[in-house]
Amino acid sequence: MDRVLVIGDGAREHALAWGLARSGVRLYALMGHLNPGVAQLVRESGGSYRLGSPTSAAEAVKAAEEFSPDLVVVGPEEPLFAGVSDALRERGFITLGASSGVAIIEQRKDVARGLQWKYGVPGRLVYGVFADVAEAYSFAKALGSVAIKPVRQAGGKGVRVVYGEAKYLDSTLDEVVARGAQEAKAQLASYGDVPQAVLVEEAVWGVEYTVQALVDGESVFAFLPVQDNPHAYELGLGPECGGMGTVSPLPFIEEGEFHAAVEAIKATAEAVRREFGVEYVGVLSGQMMLTAMGPVVIEYYSRFGDPEALNAVYLYDGDLYDLFLKAATKKLHKAQRRFKAEYTVVKAIAPLGYPLDRRLAAGRVFHVDWDAVRRAGCLVFFGSAEPAEGGGYKTLGSRAVEILGAGATPEEAYERAERCAAAVKGEGLFYRSDISSPEYMAAMKRKAEQVRAVYKWRGERGERLVWEPGKGLIRFG
Repeated sequence: MDRVLVIGDGAREHALAWGLARSGVRLYALMGHLNPGVAQLVRESGGSYRLGSPTSAAEAVKAAEEFSPDLVVVGPEEPLFAGVSDALRERGFITLGASSGVAIIEQRKDVARGLQWKYGVPGRLVYGVFADVAEAYSFAKALGSVAIKPVRQAGGKGVRVVYGEAKYLDSTLDEVVARGAQEAKAQLASYGDVPQAVLVEEAVWGVEYTVQALVDGESVFAFLPVQDNPHAYELGLGPECGGMGTVSPLPFIEEGEFHAAVEAIKATAEAVRREFGVEYVGVLSGQMMLTAMGPVVIEYYSRFGDPEALNAVYLYDGDLYDLFLKAATKKLHKAQRRFKAEYTVVKAIAPLGYPLDRRLAAGRVFHVDWDAVRRAGCLVFFGSAEPAEGGGYKTLGSRAVEILGAGATPEEAYERAERCAAAVKGEGLFYRSDISSPEYMAAMKRKAEQVRAVYKWRGERGERLVWEPGKGLIRFG
């Protein structure tokens, strides 16, 4: 029986372990906290786990030497940035996980944008990088509508979008831009591996979607597109966070728009090879937005997303271990793209306080009605939670569990996910009921049709046609 070591302890790693277990492998894990779902899968497969730091290369190597895996799968981004994959490969372990030298395209947004422009990667945006808040403000004013971000990946936090001369209730536009730059820099205070700077880029409007792909240096295997929902509260309101839910596949995204994302991923992997002299081996995901300019790249992930991984793993209709092994050993050209003819909806359930106050969000006890989950036919993946004394589970400060519902239609998947979300009971928990509702899906379809009309008109006629909220289509000769 082949052995697989999974590094990480979130819902993404629980989903990866679930998919690998279905391949019949013996599972092992290195976790920062005891994820009850991963631990159960490990026990059922006949494997074992260690508790330790997933970002420690030394601990990862020690676990691999103890368990002797045929494959190591590194889940989160921070271990990649810290060189965990590099250390494992140096010791001779077959590893699915980007090296630190190529994972920099997620770690450093400024590096990613620079590569896009240097090598002509499609879907790039105008941008600038500034250490001085006043300079960032001046550039933002000149550019107009902007997105202000920390230069480093900071768990999806610190991003602020400012649309032109929009009016704000509590501030002038100048104050909003300046505060956005200050907040972006503040997110970098706990990181010592990047310059204390902010990235300012042109803001775009449209429909977001993510394409996750395996890359082996030559070939690319793309999973079905997923839409994440990064805002904490209903209707896309509130602060940005790690993601409150996902939908896949996406009936409002056309095949050509999916392929545009795949081409951007291929071009990015080639740009990495040309720039750094290293082949990209691992997961490379493009977070896209369908805009009036066509598909553009918002940012990259050097790993599966969370919760996006749940949709990808569930919908893949093949041997996940075999697929991952092909990617890690540069045999991806032999893989077949096989997916279930189903729709999936993921709902993240989080404690009050998330994402702004981790201390407030920690220590909340909750229970899962497993009979209700089984009746609804859903899957529950544990994230930032561990077993509580006296029974149940205890939150650790981030998204506690993620529910996946599947069905023959988006409506069926939505209804199942809603029933299962209600089976997670505890004080001070919340989730987004709007994600994948019929109203949500109709709104995404309308938005996609609006921007699609613009960029297709441009492509066919060479004219500039802009859609403006409240005014409709405006033609520029």
